[in-house]
This record gives sequence, structure tokens and C-alpha cells, in this order.
Amino acid sequence: MAPTLILKPGTSWSDAWQRCRAVAPEAFGDDRVLNLWGSQWKADGRALPATSPVDGSPIAGPPRLDAATAQQAVRASLDQHRAWRHIPLPERRARVSATLDALTEHRELLALLLVWEIGKPWRLAQADVDRAIDGVRWYVDGIESMVEGRTPLPGPVSNIASWNYPMSVLVHAMLVQALAGNAVIAKAPTDGGVACLTLASALAAREGIPVTLVSGSGGELSEALVRSPEIGCVSFVGGRDTGARIATAVADLGKRHILEQEGLNTWGIWNCTDWDSLSAVIPKLFDYGKQRCTAYPRFVVQRSAFDQFLGAYLPAVRSLRTGHPLAVEHPEDPLPELDFGPLINAAKAKELADQVAEAIDRGAVPLHRATPDQGRFLPGQDTSAYLQPVTLLNPPPSSPLHHAEPFGPVDTIVLVDTEAELLAAMNASNGALVATLSTDDPATYERLAPQIRAFKIGKSKPRSRGDRDELFGGLGASWRGAFVGGELLVHAVTEGPVGERLPGNFPDYQLIP
Repeated sequence: MAPTLILKPGTSWSDAWQRCRAVAPEAFGDDRVLNLWGSQWKADGRALPATSPVDGSPIAGPPRLDAATAQQAVRASLDQHRAWRHIPLPERRARVSATLDALTEHRELLALLLVWEIGKPWRLAQADVDRAIDGVRWYVDGIESMVEGRTPLPGPVSNIASWNYPMSVLVHAMLVQALAGNAVIAKAPTDGGVACLTLASALAAREGIPVTLVSGSGGELSEALVRSPEIGCVSFVGGRDTGARIATAVADLGKRHILEQEGLNTWGIWNCTDWDSLSAVIPKLFDYGKQRCTAYPRFVVQRSAFDQFLGAYLPAVRSLRTGHPLAVEHPEDPLPELDFGPLINAAKAKELADQVAEAIDRGAVPLHRATPDQGRFLPGQDTSAYLQPVTLLNPPPSSPLHHAEPFGPVDTIVLVDTEAELLAAMNASNGALVATLSTDDPATYERLAPQIRAFKIGKSKPRSRGDRDELFGGLGASWRGAFVGGELLVHAVTEGPVGERLPGNFPDYQLIP
């Protein structure tokens, strides 16, 4: 009989909220977060109700501004930018360093907010905070050479990012952009992370970093955050539909841009016999329920090796640990080691479950479907945002699972008989961020890898977004604008010599670093 679990004492949402109010009372009201613009925290905008994906309980929602107020916030950010760009680099470094010290001091609170707001297991939530802090420190240590001969942009950088990595992607980018001499604007993701971003922004604002944090719908705020002439650069992380609309707008305006979009990242298996290594990596590929831009939801497998692939894959996927990220058996127990918890919300879980059911109805073969009773949950808790791992063979072409990234714990497998079929299946989404090819023969890898349409290609190992000096971008429709990572992130948000061509995927040229 499974033990009865309890919420670990001191980890409730109310505990986290009260700690936020004690740390940053200027940014947190009794029951809502505030927007930050014009160097002031403001109780404007209509605060929407929100629930935690962890258990469906109420949490703070985003205080959504209207278009006119967002435009005021952008103009105020330009005023900050004009002052900040003239602050000497040593002073900018000192203020960013002080912000990192404050983030480090409140690391566990930031991670706890990520658990409640976007459902990250404790280990991954802490890693998200740590990657932000460690990554920005690397830039602080090496910023002089990166900005030598360069100047800040004419206006602030506008950041519109998805909800899945508030710290290691969004806050990391904001602090590097500020270090390079720019004021920064961030739109809080609608689906989650507003309290974590509010706390991080409050700690940065206290150190004099020119941060603007606003909430609102993309349609309502896009005119201000994308099209405003005051904006010097638009940085976007999200889906292709929204990204395409932003890409059209920034191309029309000739505006600097960094648009990271989704792609179907694939893992190819061809003349491979190292099944132990594959089996060991499968659970890691399910981190955070594959709600990552660099997740691998598609395996393209040589048909003659399919039985051996399943022998390595199925035991590994059956070992996955899911459930409530804060549930323990005894009060003194450490928080559980989980591969993933809930999806971002119940609507996403239902959408994906419906897609799986429809794909099976149209001919996909279910190879693995875990059941809800395999998860670790509190008695009677709401589990509507949870989806247990699923693996499907040959999703039909009519299914979204055939050609798009599911952004959830659903793997699909496609069988192929020739190298040409392998490449076609691996390139199904017209460009991807990452891909991997597992093969025993180095010559085969060297011959096939250049034909895979992904920015990073692993040799029998997964690739990630990377940290510090590792570059990142995408091929095809998975990326628009300047590539980032290492000094490229700084170059993307600064101006260099006249006529400079930044590495990236632009309307009139593509330059691979």
C-alpha cells in the first residue's frame, strides 16, 4: 500500500507569498503583484485569477495593462535607457553583481515560486535559478572584451518570453542586456511565472537596474512592445505562430530582433548498437515533462533495429517519477526527486490527451501509457494538469503529433528503412533547434549530420540551449534574427561597426557562426 503523503511544512503557496511580501513589500500587495514601470511599482492593470498547475489552488495572476498604459511604460523605459547607456561599465557591473548576490540570497524562495507557478520539480526549479545566476556572473567577469568598440542600442530591449524558463532564459537575458548598457522591458508570461519574475525584478530594481515589468495579453500589448519606435530590439521566445507575426512586424520596421521559435527536435537511430547509453539518457529527456524548447519528442528509428530500441527505451520510460513536487511522507523528508510534475495547466493536459486519443483512433500504435496511479499525489488533490508519459508509434500525418512539438511528455516514433527516409523524417518541421544522431560509425555521422536541419547536432548525446560561451540559434523556421550565447548575446543587443552583419537568420541573409 502506498504511503499517505503530506505537503512539506513551510512550502505552501501562502508561505511563499508571505515571504515575498517580507522580502519585497514594494512589489507585492495583499493579494496581487504590481507592475513595474517608470521606476515605480504600480497597482494598475486588471489582476486576473490564476491557479497553480500543482494542485489547482488559487495563486496570484498577472495584472494586465491596457495598450495605452503599456505605451506609457515603453516611453518611460526609453527615458531610463538614455540615462543608463551612459553609466560607466564598472558601475553597471557592480549593480548587476549586487543583483546576483540578492538573487543568490533568495534562491530557494525563487525556486519555490517556480514550483507553484509553473510546476517545476524542486531540483529543476533550483537549477533554473542557479543557471541564471551563474550564467550572468560569467558575463560580468568577461564583459569588457564583449563590448569593446560597441555601443548600447538606441532604445530599450523588449523581452517577450514563454513561461517555462523565467529565470535561466528571461532574467538571464534581461541582466545581460542591462550589463551591455540597455534598459530592459519584460512582459510577464500569461501562463505562469509572474510572482517569480516580480521578485527577481524587485531585487534588480533595488540595485538601480533599469527594469520594466508589465503584464497583459500579447494582442493588447504588441503594438507597444514590438512596434513602438522607442524599442531598440525585440527578444522573443515562444511558438511559431506568434513568432511569425512578430517577425513580420520587426522586418517591416527594420528593427533588431532575436526570435527563438519551436521546432520538432528529433533523435535519429541508424546502425547503432550502444543501447545502454541510450537507455541511460531516456529519463533525462523527460525533464520537466518535455516542456522545453530543446526537448526531444521524436525518435526516428531504423526498422531493423526497432526491437533492440524498444528493449532499451521501454524499461527507461517505465522508470519515470512523476507527481506533486512538494509532497513528502514525513515532515522532515527532503522534497522528492521527480522527473516532472504537472503540465503548465489543465487545458494543456486535456489538449494533449485529446491529441493522443485522436492519433490512436487514426492508426497510431500506443507502445507505452503510464497510468495516474503511478504518480505521487496528496490525498484528494486536483490532478487535472498532470499527464502521464505516453509513447506512440507512427502518428498519422493528420495528427499534430506528426509534425509539431507537443510540449508535453509524449514521445512519437517513426520507423525508416533508408538514409533518405531518416533525413526526411528528422527534418519534418522545416528547421529545429537541436537534433541527435546515434550511430556506431563515425563516417556515417559525419556524412549525415550536415544534412540535418538543426542548429546543434549531438553525436549519440542530447544537445541543450547551453550556458556561458556556448552559442545558440535555430535553422529554418525555428529561429529569426540574431543568434545568441557567448559574446553573440551581447553583440545582438549592442551596435558595432557600420555595416556589421550579425550571425543569425535574417530576411535578407543567413550567417552561421
